[in-house]
Amino acid sequence: MTETKPLGLFERIGVEIEYMIVDRSTLAVRPITDKVIWSVAGEYLNEVERGVISWSNELVLHVIELKTTNPVPSTAGLTTAFQKSVAEINALLAPLDACLMPTAMHPWMDPFREMVLWPHDANEIYDAFNRIFNCQGHGWSNLQSAHLNLPFANDEEFARLHAAIRLVLPILPALAASSPVVEGRRTGLMDNRLEAYRTNSQRIPSITGRVIPEPVFSMAGYQKLILQRMFADIAPYDPEGVLQYEWLNARGAIARFERNTIEIRVLDTQECPEADLAIIEVIIALLKALTEERWVSLDEQKACTVESLETIFLQTVEDADAAVIHDPAYLRVCGLPETKACTAGELWRDLAKRLFAHNGISPALTRVLEHGSLARRIVEALNNEGSNDRMNAVYGELCACLAEGKMFLA
Repeated sequence: MTETKPLGLFERIGVEIEYMIVDRSTLAVRPITDKVIWSVAGEYLNEVERGVISWSNELVLHVIELKTTNPVPSTAGLTTAFQKSVAEINALLAPLDACLMPTAMHPWMDPFREMVLWPHDANEIYDAFNRIFNCQGHGWSNLQSAHLNLPFANDEEFARLHAAIRLVLPILPALAASSPVVEGRRTGLMDNRLEAYRTNSQRIPSITGRVIPEPVFSMAGYQKLILQRMFADIAPYDPEGVLQYEWLNARGAIARFERNTIEIRVLDTQECPEADLAIIEVIIALLKALTEERWVSLDEQKACTVESLETIFLQTVEDADAAVIHDPAYLRVCGLPETKACTAGELWRDLAKRLFAHNGISPALTRVLEHGSLARRIVEALNNEGSNDRMNAVYGELCACLAEGKMFLA
């Protein structure tokens, strides 16, 4: 049998986007993902291929994931493919008086009352998670995100890609935050999903670490210092080894050696696929610049500590694009050697101009850069009102944005 050659840096990408299923009238969560899958497959599968995009279940029954069936060369055509799947699912949900809702957290879901685990194939995995961590909280049952998978062919490419991704993770909430409301109220954070995500495995801290991955730049070192430690820590709670696989790792980016990729997991779901993919495009462009050592050397990138990157990450979780970055060393890594401080939004605008100097910034990314993260636009649309009517109107409009494939403006 001929062995498949591993994909090199940026030869292909994989994209995943999660959505909630909600009642069309009340917008309350509806645990009926299995009904959607049954309607096209005739059985309760974990995944069903629908051409370029596949549909799959997640931990809880009100979330459905859309993902590229196979790795693709670029984002070209993906907006249309994802939007087609959104339309197909909404058509299946319409007779059930339900529809898809975007954003990273349901704004008023009570997970302790409304959470329903996936009850079909592979449910032993979900049962194990629930037994160990109690998945009724927001950190497990009310999180929707977009994932970007990028390949590496060998140890040298892994080092370059992991070093670059560690540097990009802290500023991703500045673009992608979309979860400013939890249990019907503003919390003061723009990215409540990541706040819940970073603490949902506190019982076994090595699973999530500090979200920003440790400075490990070889596959063997990653196995030893991250994966093996994590497996050892969970073993007393998981004697049958149900969860002792690479996907247990919950850092903001995780190595998947079974397919030679690194998966970025800190992106909140946006209002429509066009917005998700515009953000993914600029992330890829920035990672290419870093892996090519366009501004600083690989050794300088490797020298960035978890502590310094975590400081910036927590700032963008709180304030998204308005977070002020006071770390000249970090700004130098991003190609701003003379800048002492700037907001994360200003940094992204500068980066986008440089990264897309020859082919222009997409209209969707321009909208994000000019008007702020979706979380900021949601807050502006709420206009400091906490009424149920106002919140229903804003999130109803977000459902319409997803259905129609259009950007959201306050």
